[in-house]
Amino acid sequence: MKIWLSLLGCAAYALLLLVGYALHARFLPVDVVFYSALADAVLAAALLALPLYRVRTFASFSALERLQLLAIWLLAGYAFAISVPTVLDRSLSFYILEKLEQRGGGIRAEAMSRVFTDEYLREHRLVDVRLTEQLESGTIEIVGGCVRLTARGARLARASRWFRLHLLPRQRLLAGEYTDALTDPFRESRAEVDYACTPAATEPDRDGAR
Repeated sequence: MKIWLSLLGCAAYALLLLVGYALHARFLPVDVVFYSALADAVLAAALLALPLYRVRTFASFSALERLQLLAIWLLAGYAFAISVPTVLDRSLSFYILEKLEQRGGGIRAEAMSRVFTDEYLREHRLVDVRLTEQLESGTIEIVGGCVRLTARGARLARASRWFRLHLLPRQRLLAGEYTDALTDPFRESRAEVDYACTPAATEPDRDGAR
């Protein structure tokens, strides 16, 4: 009986999560897709926690079993949030598939780089999306037209850089050859002075804010 009740609870959670996400995405404002979907997952688990702890049907469950079921729901909700809407929203791979379909099923290989620079950035408003996400996450701030790392952003950048250098694959297949190029993508980077922030951009405003 507990197994069937657990499966029923999981099915109810999946349905509630999908309905809640669809309504949220359709009718409510969303700042960041991942955070929004994660909030829907937590809300669905919270709503189902009420019958889980109050309805006599679940009286046979111990406190630990109820806690485990809630943990399963939350983990499933997290997996959904990061693996479905977030991936579809951010994925360059899916963009390639959609762009190929839009262009009748095929694009010349040598033209793909122009598709990314001329169409992908504009069509997906990529700069606006990513800056908004980082602002909402507290990893950057925009002061006087200058995009700057916050202390939190600097810590994340260092951690990401360390992981990339030491733990990403060193023999990754790219364009028909195995390479470690993406473990240090800045290896051949050339700094452009025309987009550097000026000292004036870092000065405090009239209220002393940075």
